[in-house]
Amino acid sequence: MRAYADNDYPADHKPDWKVISGLWPYLAEYRGRVVLALVFLVFAKLATVATPIALKYIIDYLDQNRGDELLLWIPVLLVVIYGALRFGSTLFGELRDAVFARVAERAMRRISLRIFRHLHQRELSFHLDRKTGGLARDIERGTNGISFLLRFTLFNIVPTLLEILMVAGILLVAFNVAYVVAILVSVVVYVAFSIKVTEWRTRFVREANARDNQSNSRAVDSLLNYETVKYFNNEAFEADLYDRDLEDWEQARLKNRLSLATLNAGQALIIGVALITIMAMAVQEVALGKITLGDFTMINAYLIQLFIPLNALGFVYREIRQALVNVERLFKLLGDNPVVVDKPDAPPLIVDNGKVCFDHVDFSYRQDRPILKDVSFTIPAGKTLAVVGASGAGKSTLARLLFRFFDVDNGSIRIDGQDLRDVTQDSLRAAIGVVPQDTVLFNDTLYRNLAYGRPGASEEEVHHAARLAHLETFIHSLPEGYETRVGERGLKLSGGEKQRVAIARVILKNPPLLILDEATSSLDSISEQAILGALREISRQRTTLVIAHRLSTIRDADAILVMDAGRIVEAGHHGELLARGGHYARLWEQQNCSEQSNADL
Repeated sequence: MRAYADNDYPADHKPDWKVISGLWPYLAEYRGRVVLALVFLVFAKLATVATPIALKYIIDYLDQNRGDELLLWIPVLLVVIYGALRFGSTLFGELRDAVFARVAERAMRRISLRIFRHLHQRELSFHLDRKTGGLARDIERGTNGISFLLRFTLFNIVPTLLEILMVAGILLVAFNVAYVVAILVSVVVYVAFSIKVTEWRTRFVREANARDNQSNSRAVDSLLNYETVKYFNNEAFEADLYDRDLEDWEQARLKNRLSLATLNAGQALIIGVALITIMAMAVQEVALGKITLGDFTMINAYLIQLFIPLNALGFVYREIRQALVNVERLFKLLGDNPVVVDKPDAPPLIVDNGKVCFDHVDFSYRQDRPILKDVSFTIPAGKTLAVVGASGAGKSTLARLLFRFFDVDNGSIRIDGQDLRDVTQDSLRAAIGVVPQDTVLFNDTLYRNLAYGRPGASEEEVHHAARLAHLETFIHSLPEGYETRVGERGLKLSGGEKQRVAIARVILKNPPLLILDEATSSLDSISEQAILGALREISRQRTTLVIAHRLSTIRDADAILVMDAGRIVEAGHHGELLARGGHYARLWEQQNCSEQSNADL
C-alpha cells in the first residue's frame, strides 16, 4: 500500500468528527484527573461570570452615594470580592491546566509509542514506498493535533459555550429578553460565518500542508543522497527542484494567509456591529433611567468577556478542523493493518535442527510481474546452500521470504516442518541472522551499532564479535575507538567497514540460521578472504542460505542453485556444475574473464 501521498485527501475532504471519540481511550487512563479538571473549569467560569456583577455593585454604590458620606468598608469589601473573583478565575484555570497536563502528555506518549510500534510492524513494501520526510511531518502534525483537540475542545469550546449560557441567563433575569436575543443572534451569525468561511479556506490549509510535505520530502531525500548529488555535480539541479517545491509552498501559504485575512475581517465586522447594537440599547436605557450606570458597565464587561473567547473560537474552530484532518491521517495509518500478520495464538518457532524447505513457492511483488515460479529446494540442517544467478533472477527474494518480509502466493516455506505462516514473526526473526548487501547503520557510536545485534550483550562479547569480524585493528586506529560516531546511515564508514559491522552483529546475535546476502560484495580481495574465514566459522554449525554474486566465494558450499527468471535451472556442487557446461559454467567463465581483464588493467 502506498504511504501518505499528498492527494490521500482531496481538497474538499471534510474531516470526520467521530475522530474525537477515538481519543477517549487515551483519556480513560486518568478519568479522575479529567473529572477534576472539569470541576476546576466550572469554578473558573463561575468566577469569571460573577466578576462583572461585583463591578456593577461597586460602580452603583459609588454613583448612588456620590456626595454623601460613604461607608468606606462597603466599597473596599466589594473591591476585595472583585479582586478575589478575578484571581479565582485565573487560579482555577491554572489548576485545571495543571491537573490535565498529565492526561494530555500521557496521551501524546501513548499515541506516539503506538504509531512507532505500528510502523515497525508494517510490511517491507510499505516502507519501500514511503516518503520519509512527508511521513514524519504527518506523524508530527497528527500527534500535535491530538494534543490540540484534547486541550482546546475540552478547555475552549466547552467553557465558551458554558459562559454564553451563563451570561444569557443573567441578562435574561436582570434585564430584558432583548439583550439575550441580540447576543444570541450575534453569536449565531458569528459562528455561522466562521464555519462557512473556514470550510471554504480549509482546502488552502490542506494544500499548504501538502506542499510542505512535498518540499520537506525533497530536502530529506536529497540530503540522504548527498554523495550521489556530489558525484554527478547536481547541487544546482537539486536546489532548482527544491526551489520549485518551495515556490508551490509559497503560493499555497499566500492563499492560506489571504483567506485567513478575509475570515478575520469578517469576524471583526460582526463583533463590531454586535457591540454597537447592544451598547446602543444599554445607553438608551441608562438615559431613560431604566438601568443604572453599574448595569451599563456590567453589560459592557459581559460583552468583552463573551467576544474575546468567541473571537478565539473562530481560530479554535479552524485549528480543530485542521487537527481533525491531521489526526484522521494518523488514525488512518494506524487503521491500515499490516499485510504480514501472525495467526491468532500462533506458537513460537522451535528450531531443533534448522532444516529449511521451500515447497513449490510462487511469489510476485505485483500481480502482473511474477518473481518466483514453482521454486522448490531444501537446505539440510547445518548445511550451506548458495544461490547464484543474474540480477533480477529472484535470489534476494528468497531471503526476504525466508525472513517473512512477505508471504508466499502459493506453496510454503518450512523450518523443521513448521510453516513460517503458522509461527510468530518475532520467534522466526530471532532465529535468523542476516548480513545484508547494503548495511545501513544508525547515527550513533560504533559500539552501539555493534551491540545492536544483541543489546544485552556484555562489552567483552561485543569486542569478541568485532575481533571475529576483523574490525578490531580498524577500531583501534580510530582516535575515539568504539565511541566513534558513524554518521547518518553510517556514511563515515566505507562499504567494507559497514559490512564487517553487519557480520559482527550477526556473530553477536548467534542465531541458528543465517542469510548471507552478498555479504562480501563491498570487500577487497584480502579482506574478503579474512571475512570468508570468519563466515565459514560461524556458519559451520548453522543452516545457511548464501545469496552470491562472486562465484569464488561459494565454491565450498554444500550445494549451489542457479536461478534464471525466477526458476531454478541448475543444482549441484561447484565441480559438478562446471562439468555440465550450463548456466553456472558460463557465469564462472564470464567472471573469470572479467577478473583477468581487471588484473591486466
